[in-house]
Amino acid sequence: MASLVSFLAFHFLFTFFHYSSLAANVNYNIQNLGAKPDGKTDSTEAFLRAWTSACASKHPATIYVPPGRYLIGAATFAGESCNNPAITIRIDGTLVAPSNYNVIGNSGNWVKFERVTGVSVIGGTLDGRGTKLWACKNSGRNCPKGATTLAFYNSNNIMINGLSSINSQKFHILIDGCSNAKLVGMKVFAPGNSPNTDGIHVEKSTGVTILNSKIGTGDDCVSIGPGTSNLWIENIACGPGHGISIGSLGWVLQEPGVQNVTVKSSSFTGTQNGVRVKTWARPSNGFVKYVLFQHLVMVNVQNPIIVDQNYCPDHHNCPNQVSGVKISDITYQDIHGSSATEIATKFVCSKQNPCNGITLEDVNLTYKNGPAKSSCINAFGKFFGLVLPNSCLRNILSLAKRRK
Repeated sequence: MASLVSFLAFHFLFTFFHYSSLAANVNYNIQNLGAKPDGKTDSTEAFLRAWTSACASKHPATIYVPPGRYLIGAATFAGESCNNPAITIRIDGTLVAPSNYNVIGNSGNWVKFERVTGVSVIGGTLDGRGTKLWACKNSGRNCPKGATTLAFYNSNNIMINGLSSINSQKFHILIDGCSNAKLVGMKVFAPGNSPNTDGIHVEKSTGVTILNSKIGTGDDCVSIGPGTSNLWIENIACGPGHGISIGSLGWVLQEPGVQNVTVKSSSFTGTQNGVRVKTWARPSNGFVKYVLFQHLVMVNVQNPIIVDQNYCPDHHNCPNQVSGVKISDITYQDIHGSSATEIATKFVCSKQNPCNGITLEDVNLTYKNGPAKSSCINAFGKFFGLVLPNSCLRNILSLAKRRK
């Protein structure tokens, strides 16, 4: 009898709190605030009104975007005056940028969140309509730089789940100066010839996780900028694009480093690079350390494994200089597949600060169903297990002799 009473009491309490929490979650439907799902009527103000109301709520709030296409211009959702640490933006429709790229092309960002906490973006599609701007850029004309589709600045405890971003003018998603952000089930696409359309860019952030996503762009699938730490990237299907890149780093002398990065269980198909570290050939006190690239598949990738510390496009701003970025403790483990070029592993490191602590373990990369080659400049490390192409890394003893 006592157990039955306990069960009934538990059931009552569970039911009470469950329905109480549902009742406490306030919903704001953007159509009720004036948004039109016709893809033509500017609905920016409806989204901003929904944000203001959600921020003023004392309970968890949901901003709901029903099916349809909603035109919005550049919009900033600011957190300075937002007192609600639990706002969910649930999107069943598509947000579309203005068809004239000049409207938002110089704004920097299309949809921007700044200094927010506890914001979740669930589902939906963001259409940056960048096709005409890419054509302008590729023609060599004087064009706007373009807007990043979705940006989070200086924010904490962010969740983006099941969002699609297509045809961004510039970067698709930017995480800058954030702590504890999780991006899951992303679908990001722009054609392979679309300029500067990085899929996800992370910089000056810590505790970022990117999982179970498909990314195809005209630039890096994921790019990792200065000041990034404790970044976890797993189960990414990358292609087309320039791969997953740490960098470019070292543009300025005083620059925060990159550390504790894991990229695992991902595939690269027809990309320019697989996993890359790229630094400018300029003086810098930056660094890259404690990086793990693990369980990766390369399919016809031009540079499956590459470190390039001589980055200096068009030989502007960095002629006859060497990179000051210090690269150390990078592990490449269980990486296999095919290279589209004969040199499948390439380490071009700084003469002033050679790469050290590079580890290759169980790497098997081929070229045209035959042996591939490796290339090393100022690169020191070790290898374990089967490593093909044969490692060209020099051991640390030779580095010590060189410095005497």
